[in-house]
Amino acid sequence: MSSRRHDPAQDTAVPQDAAVLPDSFESSPTLSPSEQIAAALKRERLRAGLSLSEVARRAGIGKSTMSGLETGSGNPSLETMWALAAALDIPLARLLDPPTHEIALQHVGDMPSLPSTTANYVATLLSPSPTNARRDIYFIQAEPGEPRTSQPHPQGTIEHVILGNGAARIEVLGQTYELGVGDYLTHPGDQPHRFTALKPGTNAVFVVESS
Repeated sequence: MSSRRHDPAQDTAVPQDAAVLPDSFESSPTLSPSEQIAAALKRERLRAGLSLSEVARRAGIGKSTMSGLETGSGNPSLETMWALAAALDIPLARLLDPPTHEIALQHVGDMPSLPSTTANYVATLLSPSPTNARRDIYFIQAEPGEPRTSQPHPQGTIEHVILGNGAARIEVLGQTYELGVGDYLTHPGDQPHRFTALKPGTNAVFVVESS
């Protein structure tokens, strides 16, 4: 689908169903997945200076569908979200990316998930890749017993942990986080941290990101 970027200079008035975007407009970390998508969708539409009707037209969806998505009452499919991203001329991740924090535990059931309408397939964005970064990916297998204590990695290192099986406890910066299957934790890797398997057969994917 082709899309064109809106040029505000070509307009003489702001669309009636658009609004001025405050500098501090951000989605709240306490929002549900559908509310998070709704907030991101509205945020990006207003940044583009587009009316709700225009985005719906470009994406090939009904205005009522678009309105429902922006109020958090809709359940968008993966295909619909791709169409909306194309209509806004932005990466899909920008409509799904949660707020960034130094330490953030993301439970898989609380993340925005998009089911496909053409296959038995669900896409869940955990973390968009930043620019100018290097990522080393490790598959970790661990059993209950002695925890694995890691010394600080080089300054600026960030670790991403995605639990694939079992259960685990991660301790960092004086805090303890327990992960179940599918949970995602990101934390500073340049601080001492400890990983403890809580169930037999625990495994996880570690992504070590360094600038």
